[in-house]
Amino acid sequence: MKILLYGINYSPELTGIGKYSGEMATWLATQGHEVRVVTAPPYYPDWKVWQGFSAWRFNKRQEAGVTVIRCPLYVPARPTAVKRLLHLASFSLSSAFALLAQLRWKPELVILVVPTLFCAPQALALAKLTRAKSVLHVQDYEVDALFGLSIAKGERLKRWAFAVERAVLRSFDRVSTISSGMLRRAEQKGVANDQLRFFPNWSETARFKNVPRNADLLRRLGVDPDKRVLLYSGNIGEKQGLECVIEAAERLADRTELVFVMVGEGAGKARLLELCLQRNLTNVVFAPLQPYADLPALLASADCHLVIQKRGAADAVLPSKLTNILAVGGNALITADPDTSLGVLCTEYPGIATLVEPESVEALVAGIERVLAMPMTNAIASDYACEFLDKDQILTRFLAEI
Repeated sequence: MKILLYGINYSPELTGIGKYSGEMATWLATQGHEVRVVTAPPYYPDWKVWQGFSAWRFNKRQEAGVTVIRCPLYVPARPTAVKRLLHLASFSLSSAFALLAQLRWKPELVILVVPTLFCAPQALALAKLTRAKSVLHVQDYEVDALFGLSIAKGERLKRWAFAVERAVLRSFDRVSTISSGMLRRAEQKGVANDQLRFFPNWSETARFKNVPRNADLLRRLGVDPDKRVLLYSGNIGEKQGLECVIEAAERLADRTELVFVMVGEGAGKARLLELCLQRNLTNVVFAPLQPYADLPALLASADCHLVIQKRGAADAVLPSKLTNILAVGGNALITADPDTSLGVLCTEYPGIATLVEPESVEALVAGIERVLAMPMTNAIASDYACEFLDKDQILTRFLAEI
């Protein structure tokens, strides 16, 4: 089958959507499909185009058996609401030319990964002109996140944005997303039930099974391996609300056996570093994103995994880091309300993770104490990952269903 994957984030980005899109395209190619990808140069999560790539030129190359076409875009060093919109619009404009150039290739399946909905018109046009099946895969509900996190404001703008989003969602042959809560939200937006498909993010579970704590890795990160590690790993941005982690570190500063480790990049990192300097905190260590090869050892070396979100992000975005935390048998501390997808997961599988109220430092500190009292390895989490989050099973089922 000829499959076109279209999305702004792609491999070699190590976190979030790019990682999953890259793994999906490579997996499809290994199954014998002819796969092309229209995407941008890697820039996430540090909001800077990676060395060896260009923000201003088109580029076409073979990557792991996949034809990858990278398109120019504007990448703001400090993303604001307006700059984010310009960033997304610039990719939509440049990639439209690359996408419509695929008319002669005639794909049989067009998959648009959201964000960004700005790319929906040309994806739908290509699918219609080539009689391909169109699939919209929602990793984040960007409109919900924009208004839920107050990145964008205004009732008139909000009504217009949601109306456009509803029309776009209903125009695709299939709409897939990564959690039960996000599927419910799609139904609320007017997507028919027979259009919907559950397509969760996955883990390469075999790589994360029975991985020991790695003292050498912790030392390389500047962490005393004898201390108990409270780890946040991933994007350090706006939707997480990581200021509460810094406040928790301040409240637990007299607990010398604890260290907070923040591994990642993002638009909010400089602000968190400044907060630590202002409060003279010595129990918080910052480190850059680690190579994917080291991820199993990194996750296995944490006593507590901090899965932090603001309340407004619930069921609009879902932390992709959780899949590998569960696969390694980690003890996750999740900030979410009980009626969200993450809350329902914790209710349906007692012991899989510890759920606490979002945006509450008191709840976060209390949750940390509860997690630290647990055994180092969470068998409930690892068993769940093996049964429901295996990469091959998920991708095989998804392709069959669409």
